Amino acid sequence: MVEYRIDRRSGLATYLQIVQQTKQALRLGLLRPGDRLPTAREVVEALAINPNTVLKAYRELEREGLVEGRRGLGTFVRRTLGEGGAADAALRTELAAWLARARRAGLEEDDITALFTAVLTGSENETNQGDET
Repeated sequence: MVEYRIDRRSGLATYLQIVQQTKQALRLGLLRPGDRLPTAREVVEALAINPNTVLKAYRELEREGLVEGRRGLGTFVRRTLGEGGAADAALRTELAAWLARARRAGLEEDDITALFTAVLTGSENETNQGDET
């Protein structure tokens, strides 16, 4: 089962954090079709948030076809994201090794996140391209 963590400093709406974390769990194979998401009550108790926030996140996931609500039973995963498999396992191993090197180099979590995000979004490449002109 997925355990949500809310970063109140992120600037991202709480319901969107729940949506993103659920999608990440689907991509990583932590949630599979048929799995039940935590009930709204369980999430509210764990995170001290408004029940409507959880329901909004679950409705968004349902609208995207990822989960389905079953009256009286809960919310269940309909489909997953990503394929997983050997390629994902190899990439995960490489990423874990990179992360270990980054930590040994003295980077903190915020530094690592900023660096990864810059590379992922291409903002680092845009900066480097601007230097070439």
